[in-house]
Amino acid sequence: MPKRIRRGDLVAVVSGDDRGKRGRVLRLVPEKNRVVVEGVNLVFKHLRRSQQNPQGGRVRREAAIAISNVMPIDPESNKPTRVASKVVDGRRTRVARRTGSALGAQAAKAQAAKKTKKDEEE
Repeated sequence: MPKRIRRGDLVAVVSGDDRGKRGRVLRLVPEKNRVVVEGVNLVFKHLRRSQQNPQGGRVRREAAIAISNVMPIDPESNKPTRVASKVVDGRRTRVARRTGSALGAQAAKAQAAKKTKKDEEE
């Protein structure tokens, strides 16, 4: 079964303290059903003094949030969407329920190609 969210996807946080924020998925933690999103759920990590970090101190880092609290962004409507899967050219792909457009890296490339093609026609 295809995963609803993958690394590199643009997602929106739909519940929790960071509701409304958007970011790219940096890492998945499948055994805990959690995901790390860029710029979301920032926490302080306290660092002990060491040779690499002689000063010590505090560093802001992204912490994992529940995967159920994020939704992929539809590339066409630029809004959060649910995900379906479709077989296209013999391959299973993730599709946005909102508009039916493909999600993921291939979708981004196809979208960019469409835009450049439209610009050339005009």
